[in-house]
Amino acid sequence: MAGRQNRDRFELRRQSDDLVYTFVRQTSTDGTVGYQRQDQDFWIERRKDWGWVAWDRASQSCTGRPWNMLPADQREHPPEGDWVSRKGPKSYVYSLVYVHSP
Repeated sequence: MAGRQNRDRFELRRQSDDLVYTFVRQTSTDGTVGYQRQDQDFWIERRKDWGWVAWDRASQSCTGRPWNMLPADQREHPPEGDWVSRKGPKSYVYSLVYVHSP
């Protein structure tokens, strides 16, 4: 379909130093569809009441989310634009950008 964007792969580009993490659409072991980071078992998934988030299953906590879009306004794919993350005392701002598969 002409003009339709591929939503199978995206990058999170850290704004402070241009570090890039690539995520690919996958089905997790529990059968849910999400996006797995290519270099480790880290997922961005859609959660009821939260929308699309980086979710730490071990601690049952949100570690990253879109900055400018409420869950009710999100669609079937993680929204492009600014995302924020928190890991311990550190916090980062990323740009989520969909990219074509190699």
